[in-house]
Amino acid sequence: MKATAPTRRAKTSPKLSVGLLALGLIALLPSLALAKKSDRDQPMTYDAKYTEAFNAPNTISTLKGNVKVVQGTMVLTGDLAKIYLDADQQIARVVVTGNPAHIQQLDENNNLMQGDALTLDYDNINGIAVLITNAVVRQQGRGEFHGDKLTYNTDTSLITGEAGGEGLVHGVILPKPKPGAPAAAAKPATPATPATPPATPPAGKPEGK
Repeated sequence: MKATAPTRRAKTSPKLSVGLLALGLIALLPSLALAKKSDRDQPMTYDAKYTEAFNAPNTISTLKGNVKVVQGTMVLTGDLAKIYLDADQQIARVVVTGNPAHIQQLDENNNLMQGDALTLDYDNINGIAVLITNAVVRQQGRGEFHGDKLTYNTDTSLITGEAGGEGLVHGVILPKPKPGAPAAAAKPATPATPATPPATPPAGKPEGK
């Protein structure tokens, strides 16, 4: 089953709160790769095996089985999703669970960001995805990040992470690739040395009579 619903952009800047767990700033890379600016201006469509949907203010629609939610280049997939409409009947939030739940999105340079966790809580107003439990975020050509909870801001590409208990937040930042070295020119084949012809023996003297 497929359906669409209107969305809207935030009017205020998003604010990230610091939780009780240890908060680790994973990366704010110097060359930010922002998500597609046009994504949240696009309609949101979804597919699922089962849908219990409402198109009314302050309601929650439920999707079950092979869930796929698409908005521009952003794709959410999982086993179960809940879509929250606000008082203006705009999509305010999508919560997806799965084993794992998955999010992916292209940035303005068409590089792919992918995230996986048991739960994805996507704030559609502010463009913030919160990945909870066994969370991992991979940014094409830039690195990957692991933690109990990762928060990814699609507007700024800022990733923050939290680790509970004795766990640690883990991150890998890739170096900027260097231009490939030119391939070494192939050496010309050495021509074969022609064989030296055998010396012609001197002609024998004619026999005397």
